[in-house]
Amino acid sequence: MAIQTTNSSHIEDADSGEKLLKELETTATLPLWAQMTRLNPPLPNPKCIPYIWRYGEVRPYLLRAGQLITEKQAERRVLMLVNPNREAPYTTDTVYAGLQLVMPNETAAAHRHTAFAMRFIIEGNGGFTAVHGRRVNMNRGDVILTPTWNFHDHGKDGSGPMIWLDGLDLPQFQHFPVHFVEHFKDPRYPATDVDTNASPIVFKWEKMQAALDAVEGNWASKRYLKDNGQEVSKTLGGAAERINPGSNSPKVQETTSSVYHVVSGTGFSLLNGKKIEWEQSDTFCVPAWTEYQHFSSGPETVYLYRVDDKPMIAALGFYRQSDDDVEDLVST
Repeated sequence: MAIQTTNSSHIEDADSGEKLLKELETTATLPLWAQMTRLNPPLPNPKCIPYIWRYGEVRPYLLRAGQLITEKQAERRVLMLVNPNREAPYTTDTVYAGLQLVMPNETAAAHRHTAFAMRFIIEGNGGFTAVHGRRVNMNRGDVILTPTWNFHDHGKDGSGPMIWLDGLDLPQFQHFPVHFVEHFKDPRYPATDVDTNASPIVFKWEKMQAALDAVEGNWASKRYLKDNGQEVSKTLGGAAERINPGSNSPKVQETTSSVYHVVSGTGFSLLNGKKIEWEQSDTFCVPAWTEYQHFSSGPETVYLYRVDDKPMIAALGFYRQSDDDVEDLVST
């Protein structure tokens, strides 16, 4: 009996947690207990960081690309806004943004793709986009949608550049490998001109500004919504905000991430306590769970545009603000 007890003790001593981990490498399994904190963090933990892209710095490079890179070489002449903590296509962990340029008499050739796009027009005249055979004009401040799997091309008449901010749901396809692009046989998809003011894919800035100005108080926010009141897509949505001179927006910390663009005015944002100053046409990102608040610092009313992932986050049941404490009982 004594000998048996000694052998059993020897066997137990020879085994160890380290030995178990080593042997598990051959089984294509991993112990959750060794990675519990990483996979179940105490707070949301986006990889992206708040960052600002200053239009005055980026625009010269974009125009230089317009002289050096033809539309045929580029297909889409875009400078991607890449978060310093990640690689393309991440502007935030869930939203991609880029500045696109079309020069006079150019055509960004027709193609279609799985991704959904929202485009905010920054500058230029005479630009247009055609989506599934319907051509609409581009005007500063307008938001133009490109629904998924619709042939679309862009063009520019007259002089000067046409520049806009693209917002797409491209980061989602790093997780869902179902995104692809189909090119049309010709540079342009056959299209007819339609009334831009009546198009369901165009949100005129004049109408959005009027809606914001009609709201009482020093701050206002309005979502871009379809006529039926629904979000413009299942993955991406957008909003516009107004901040009166000397005023500020509410402080928010939420699981939605956003890319903000300054339509007009000057001011600054506090992003996790860090002050980032901005002016007209600058673009900055607010990753998920970043505490943010916007302030007007000049004599003008500030107007901001944002593209965000709120439709997707809310639909999945992931939307929370820092002061939420709600438990939902799901019945089947």
